[in-house]
Amino acid sequence: MQLAVQLALLLVPLAASAHESRPAYLALQETTPGQFSVLWRTPVLAGMRLPVILQLPDRVKNLKDPVVSELADSLVERRWVDAGPGGLAGERIQFGGLQLTITDVLVRVQMRDGTVSTTLVTPSRPWIEIAAAPGLLAVAGAYVLHGIEHILFGFDHLLFVLALILIVRSRRILLWTITAFTFAHSITLSLATLGVVHVPGPPVEAMIALSIALLACEIVRMQHGHLSLTSRWPWIVAFTFGLLHGFGFASALTEIGLPQADIPLALFSFNIGVEIGQLIFIGVVLGVLACAKRISVPAMITRGALPIANYAIGSVAAFWFIERLAGFAS
Repeated sequence: MQLAVQLALLLVPLAASAHESRPAYLALQETTPGQFSVLWRTPVLAGMRLPVILQLPDRVKNLKDPVVSELADSLVERRWVDAGPGGLAGERIQFGGLQLTITDVLVRVQMRDGTVSTTLVTPSRPWIEIAAAPGLLAVAGAYVLHGIEHILFGFDHLLFVLALILIVRSRRILLWTITAFTFAHSITLSLATLGVVHVPGPPVEAMIALSIALLACEIVRMQHGHLSLTSRWPWIVAFTFGLLHGFGFASALTEIGLPQADIPLALFSFNIGVEIGQLIFIGVVLGVLACAKRISVPAMITRGALPIANYAIGSVAAFWFIERLAGFAS
């Protein structure tokens, strides 16, 4: 009987862990270079703690004694550790005993540069390897792609560039106009992202739509033979509106986030990506226009194509302006 009781007592923790499906949780936050605050939470069922042991690398040392708190459904342990100059990059953290359970471990790692990663560790692979910090080339490549994606999927910015193409007939002046637009939005993008200037996002988005509608109006004026500031000095208008569009780019970049250790590189790479995306779009538009000139199309169709395109741009921009204006006004 005594043997049966002892055996039953030994089986209780195993039974608790076998039926425990709530995940354990590990949070690592780098506070200073190489030093981390650690939060380790393990579930408790029927008064028994999940038999999973957090195993940090051997060279990691405690800065002070751990603090353990008992909650109704879990046991929370807080540590403050020093991983040395190299930090935890490339190191493996193991969870002893996890393979004997059906429980997962949710791991969240936040580095000093602002990067955050979340990983789910399963019993079949009871360890996690902390990813090394990305190199300069990796950071540059990632933000160049972000810039390309943003401009190619930012339809309001593309419509603005398309309107500039329809206004400027000279390729040389178009080059200067697009350069002025790029230079202007690079200025406000940098200032807004670095926190030097703060402009609310919704009004900026509404004004971007209005800038497209104004360009559409200028195209109509040019078709009727009226000269204006836009037709004479398009790069001045492109620069002015480019300052506005830069704030729109900044809101997108803020959502992506910037690596704190490589902010200048990330900003420069994002701008390069935006410029590449613009050049791709301009190349496609000019290619389509060149092909259209080589194809014998009835004159009536060619005369009507530009007004239709212009009114389509203006109508979409006006809709966006009203929609965005109503959005932040309410």
